[in-house]
Amino acid sequence: MLPCISKQILNITCPGCGLQRSVLLLYYKEFYKAFLMYPAIYFLLILLILIFLKTIFKKLKVQKSINTIAILTISTIFINYIIKLIL
Repeated sequence: MLPCISKQILNITCPGCGLQRSVLLLYYKEFYKAFLMYPAIYFLLILLILIFLKTIFKKLKVQKSINTIAILTISTIFINYIIKLIL
């Protein structure tokens, strides 16, 4: 696993801390643990799938969905980050 540079240098967790471990947990089919590790993982996966589909199928009208899921993903990442800082 790649080390978190902000954690090493500044001793502060970043909004992406836990993403690698969450992906690894998904690989091992630990879906609930993956969510607990990084709550935005499922929104992020949906977002990546939609962007991939839009890239492959140019006429696919999913831009509103991409925007909505992007907002949900970013919101979830930062809410989780703020909770980690507080606790």
